[in-house]
Amino acid sequence: MTHQGQISIATAGHGDMHDLTEKVAAIVVASKVKTGTVHVFNIGSTAAVGTIEFEPGLKKDLPAILDKLIPPSSKYGHEQAWHDGNGHSHLQATLLGPSLTVPISKGKLMLGTWQQIILLECDISQRQRTVVITVNGD
Repeated sequence: MTHQGQISIATAGHGDMHDLTEKVAAIVVASKVKTGTVHVFNIGSTAAVGTIEFEPGLKKDLPAILDKLIPPSSKYGHEQAWHDGNGHSHLQATLLGPSLTVPISKGKLMLGTWQQIILLECDISQRQRTVVITVNGD
C-alpha cells in the first residue's frame, strides 16, 4: 500500500528550523501502514530535511556550523552567475540533503527518544515550503 500527503511550512529565512515529527506521524497513522517506510522529501534546492534533537541549543548550533563550513560569499559560481546572495544556501542544503527515510513498525515512526524529523531553511529569505510524505508498506 502507498499513501501520500503534503506538509506546507512558512519559514522565516536562513537558519529557521521546523519540527515535522508530529505531522509526519499523523500522515503515517492516516495511511494505516503498520510495517514499512516513510519518505520525507522537501521540494526545492535551498532547504534540507533530516533528524536532530529539536532543542534550542541545536537549533542554533546546526545553522552556525553550516555557516562556518559553507559561509556566505560572492566567490561561489552561483553568486557570480546570479548575484542573488544564496549560493551558500544551495550548497548547505545539498550537504544535508532534501530527503529522509524512516522505518515504520506497529504503525509508528521508529525514531529515538531524542530524534525528531526537521526541515532546515538554508535560503536567505522566508519561503513557503512543501514537504511530500510518501508512506509505503503493509
